[in-house]
Amino acid sequence: DTCLVFIPPQVSGVVQNTPFVSPAAEEDVVSMADSSITIDDIEGELFKIERIRDILVRRESELRYMMDDIQLCKEITRLKKELQKLVSVPEKQVSKEDKEKEDELLQQLHKLVETRDFLVDDVEFERLREREEDKEMAEFLQSKFPRSLKSKSRSLPAPRCPLSCSSSRMLCLRCCPSTGTVWE
Repeated sequence: DTCLVFIPPQVSGVVQNTPFVSPAAEEDVVSMADSSITIDDIEGELFKIERIRDILVRRESELRYMMDDIQLCKEITRLKKELQKLVSVPEKQVSKEDKEKEDELLQQLHKLVETRDFLVDDVEFERLREREEDKEMAEFLQSKFPRSLKSKSRSLPAPRCPLSCSSSRMLCLRCCPSTGTVWE
């Protein structure tokens, strides 16, 4: 049940006698897929796998933000302790070097707080972007697989914002509560 398809000679690089398989002969084709699986089922499974991959990538990103946050908080705590030692010295006993060191520590603290503010802003931006992606994906999947989503609807956990500080004002208290001091 094969026939030959004529391809004009001016088309170079193409096999000129390509066998054509009639639709009736397609039933004879053996597929790797289980005969009970449809293309829609396979596409649905691929979308689920892609969604799981996206969730894992997001979690990895969250963990990296958390690691950065922890490092920043450790450094802030260290600088605060060092600064507290300098500030606890009576004013009459403070040397010029101590004053310079205090100013230097304050500048370093300020830079770390700014860095953490940027980190918090990045996390918030990512959270909003992910929320929009989730919404678009849900709409797409609903349009592509309306019946399978209704019967198998499982909600995925909403992404969490790993850094809860909204500003640097509460940075040290929230991220480094061991010192209990809020630096502005």
